Amino acid sequence: MDLSVVICTYNRSYNLPRCLQGLAGQRDADDLHWEVVLVDNNSTDDTARVASRLADTLPLRMRYAFEGEQGLSAARNRGVREARGRYLLFIDDDIRVTPRWLRSAWDAFQASEADAVGGRIHLDPGVPLPEWIDGELRGFLGYQDYGESGFFLDGVKRYPFGGNMGVTREAFRRVGGFDTSYGRKGEGRKAGELFKGMETHFFRRLSGLGGKIFYEPALVVYHKVEPHQLRRSYFRRIHFNAGYQKGFLDGLPAGRKMAGVPLYLLPQTLRALGLWAEAALRCEPPQTLRREMILGHFLGQIAGSTARHRRDKRGRVV
Repeated sequence: MDLSVVICTYNRSYNLPRCLQGLAGQRDADDLHWEVVLVDNNSTDDTARVASRLADTLPLRMRYAFEGEQGLSAARNRGVREARGRYLLFIDDDIRVTPRWLRSAWDAFQASEADAVGGRIHLDPGVPLPEWIDGELRGFLGYQDYGESGFFLDGVKRYPFGGNMGVTREAFRRVGGFDTSYGRKGEGRKAGELFKGMETHFFRRLSGLGGKIFYEPALVVYHKVEPHQLRRSYFRRIHFNAGYQKGFLDGLPAGRKMAGVPLYLLPQTLRALGLWAEAALRCEPPQTLRREMILGHFLGQIAGSTARHRRDKRGRVV
């Protein structure tokens, strides 16, 4: 088997027809031996029924797997265990691939001899964005575009996003798969479900092992933004969670601490609070949101550091 396309889904059966129809319409792929692995991550809707119907009606070699451990990392790991391909491609259920996506992925691997590849993720033009979501904020909705030319990514500052990436099976084995401490849990609507960092963590490890990561501009997909992602509260929440993750999972630099919180965070948080208040008093909505996001990140770091301190303290109790 040349390629396996792994798609993980949770309670979003309504996304599956659009996603799978895009794969069924691939061009210039007749010489490729490929499959789709659809992982149902503990859904309670009609995902299984919809998947069965699509498997019967679409010209796809598709297999369905159920993963009971909640979380995108666990689901993707399950997909890899089920997959048979030498190259593992990952998209999300809210992605629609372009007609030559599969061919572009294959060609990118062959030409670059990379351990991993990634491409462009554009936002679905059928979902209008509010005026306040500008170019800078689109990245938080999954938008990614590094330009017209292919090049190797460092895996730290630049790396593929999970909605459009591929990795060789051997590289996946060397890294050890996706760390289940990271990644979205459930639908990603609640604060505790929005943890990310799965791809960041994976590609840092791959890069540290000497892996090569290639950006292929011809590898293009479209991401359908969900309604709850078009609210300001979503941007505030993902920044708080990113801070919490940094404090709890990654750990902050050593130094003087109080209840696990590095003391340097306190003046930084107060300064962020002051800048937010200044923007709010001036009635500057764009600046207010950005400063709320920054403040939320600091508050998340404090909350995460405190939780890590409590966990470690409990672990020391005999």
